[in-house]
Amino acid sequence: MKVIVLAARARIEKYTDFSQIPEDWELVFAQGMTDDEILEKAGDAAFIFADPVLPVSGSLIRGLPNLKLIQSEGVGYNRIDLEAVREKGVYVCNNASANSGAVAEQIILLILALQRRFMEGARMVYEGGQAAAKQQFILDGLMELGDSTVGIVGFGAIGKELARRLNGFGCRMLYYNRHRLPEKEETERNAAYCDLDTLLETSDIVSVNLPVTPETTGFIDGDFLRKMKKTGILINTARGEIMDQEAVAQALLDGTIAGAGIDTLAPEPFTLDNPILRLPEEVREKKLAVSPHVAGTTYHVFHKMHRDSWKNLRLVSEGKEPENIVIKP
Repeated sequence: MKVIVLAARARIEKYTDFSQIPEDWELVFAQGMTDDEILEKAGDAAFIFADPVLPVSGSLIRGLPNLKLIQSEGVGYNRIDLEAVREKGVYVCNNASANSGAVAEQIILLILALQRRFMEGARMVYEGGQAAAKQQFILDGLMELGDSTVGIVGFGAIGKELARRLNGFGCRMLYYNRHRLPEKEETERNAAYCDLDTLLETSDIVSVNLPVTPETTGFIDGDFLRKMKKTGILINTARGEIMDQEAVAQALLDGTIAGAGIDTLAPEPFTLDNPILRLPEEVREKKLAVSPHVAGTTYHVFHKMHRDSWKNLRLVSEGKEPENIVIKP
């Protein structure tokens, strides 16, 4: 049985327990191949194992007569042609919630980096300006997370893990979600529900934790940003596609918001012509904290995602239902 692997071979070799994979399975490493090349080499494949940032095209899906399951290596699945999946009648599964704790930690890292002006301070220290930096930061007044109101947009697995960690800082938490939690759970999580506009107008920090769908594409737009406080910080560790990146860049440039912590941009790999990365150096240093889409990529997370992914392939090969189903035949 063949498995088309649209992911980095080095990651597979590092994080996969090959004892989980039946000996008669053949892994076809196809990253960088065209669809035609993949079909020529593995046209009888039953499974696709895909990096969530790489496309899985309709032509590839339709060209695989034995295809049973497309397994996302991570949480995202928006690069898979879902129309072709539904036509074909195959499973799509992901690793929902596997990285929620790691992403929550990254959100806090980005918040603190901006509130404590970490990038600017580090540069001044390296240039011999430690005393000047200290004096300037004292006079300007650094913010504490514990004194802040944090608005969480999207209260799924990541939002809940973020709230759990933020509780230790003592900050006030608001959340907006399609479905409100039961009052008991709100009390346990120390998070108050409100409408989106109230959250944006009230929060010192706004963390958006939404999947990419047609409804959420461009969710963070000019109107969204103008409703935030001028002292507000935006955090996006979800996907670049949920932001109007030109609008975010302009908001940082003209002072509509005070800062942005970003782990994801679109397209990926990031390109240097991205409007956010093209911001002037002094704006980037003071108002921007960027990481290379690593929020959910810790050692623990990747071991778990690979273990659970190969388990799903085995389940389907045995005629059983997989876990974390996104689309069901």
